[in-house]
Amino acid sequence: MTEFIAPAFSPAYPEIFLAIMAMILLMLGVSTDKEDYRSISRFSILSLIAVGMVVIRLYEGGVTTFGGMFVVDGFSSFMKVLVLFGAAVSIGMATRYARRERIMRFEYPVLILFSTLGMMLMISANDLMALYMGLELQSLPLYVLAAMQRDSVRSTEAGLKYFILGALSSGILLYGMSLLYGYTGTTQFAGLAAAFESFSHGGVPLGVMTGMVLLMCGMAFKISAVPFHMWTPDVYEGSPTSVTAFFAIVPKIAALALMARILTGPFGNMVLHWQQVIILLSVASMVLGAVAAIGQRNIKRMLAYSSIGHMGYALSGLCAANQTGVQAVLVYAAIYMVMSMGAFAFVLMMKRKDRMVEDIYDLSGLSKTQPMMALGMAVIMFSMAGIPPLAGFFGKLYIFQAVVNAQLYMLAVIGVLSSVVAAYYYLRVIKVMYFDAEDEALDAQEDRGLNLVMMLSSLSLVTFILVPAPLITAARLAAETLLR
Repeated sequence: MTEFIAPAFSPAYPEIFLAIMAMILLMLGVSTDKEDYRSISRFSILSLIAVGMVVIRLYEGGVTTFGGMFVVDGFSSFMKVLVLFGAAVSIGMATRYARRERIMRFEYPVLILFSTLGMMLMISANDLMALYMGLELQSLPLYVLAAMQRDSVRSTEAGLKYFILGALSSGILLYGMSLLYGYTGTTQFAGLAAAFESFSHGGVPLGVMTGMVLLMCGMAFKISAVPFHMWTPDVYEGSPTSVTAFFAIVPKIAALALMARILTGPFGNMVLHWQQVIILLSVASMVLGAVAAIGQRNIKRMLAYSSIGHMGYALSGLCAANQTGVQAVLVYAAIYMVMSMGAFAFVLMMKRKDRMVEDIYDLSGLSKTQPMMALGMAVIMFSMAGIPPLAGFFGKLYIFQAVVNAQLYMLAVIGVLSSVVAAYYYLRVIKVMYFDAEDEALDAQEDRGLNLVMMLSSLSLVTFILVPAPLITAARLAAETLLR
């Protein structure tokens, strides 16, 4: 009779605590006569901060538990801190908007907690089954959040589109996983890596190649890489703006972490096979993100295409398939998150006569009526365009350096050209704010939280050149643990 060995729970303390807090807040919200959104929102933010502190202090080395399905290392800790920070800021940014748009329900922050829990499980996944469980736990709350504004046709449509296409991508992912399991007899990353190494000597079976491509296609959907991007503009535009901010800030960070772990772990010995696929996804995303946003007037759709382009740049770093490339991706992910926070804080402040507006030309003459708000957005747009000496420039610089060092010269050229084209629609926003005649001024801003997020985001992008060492060092250590 096989002796039962209890798994070590301590590596998963952050996830366990977050799950318990999410369930407590859910029961608290259901049991109270009057929904207390503010209290549940504050407890949610405090929970995320507490979990982040535990993640930072708990483990530095690599530790696995639950039969090797769950891993905690420097890489997972780095990415979890980004995810937790982004989720906390997203909840804080939503308060005033949720009250104004009548979506101030206790389920809102609780759903974000459950989604964040799924992202943390994704980041620490060391097995295909754990990967899928984390992915679905992340995705299901997002479908509900997209349709949170139930009296809005756009929001309902966004939730339905996201759900249908998300279910399709999950099916593709599962089919790829089943093929890999069928050919290798294991779902654990270490076992897959050993099996793939043996295949590399005698030729990789077609079924393994097909499974690998399908698995990457399923993950590409989660980061909205072309050609799996079709949901992004419609969902970004139709979802409540605070929900769109969460979509832009957090889930893509977790999906990038998952792709980095899989491509450098189980598929580490098959670089020549998957590298072509990632290069194709990267080029298509950069080009479409640069071109498709040019004609957009809705600022949320513009930022949707912008996010597609940014994911293309991040995938370029993964194409390098080495520590330098992973380090560049981690730095870029952190900078992208800060830029997205500032940009969506600005979008959440775009209202006229207490009504939300989304047209870029509603910003006409903003520099004259609200100069500090215009200045903050100008800094963010310059950074997204990659103008030196802002942080966005250095993010792209690290990516392109890694690509060039890997001798992928054409990929670097396409990336630089796409960045130049994309600069047009970022600079157009600045042009409208500073040079177009004022039509009708936006409302004066009273939300101190959004102003603070935007100010800190802008300052971080400006001062990164002065103190880049903490982020770069942390990213280097995280990349080292992943590729050890």
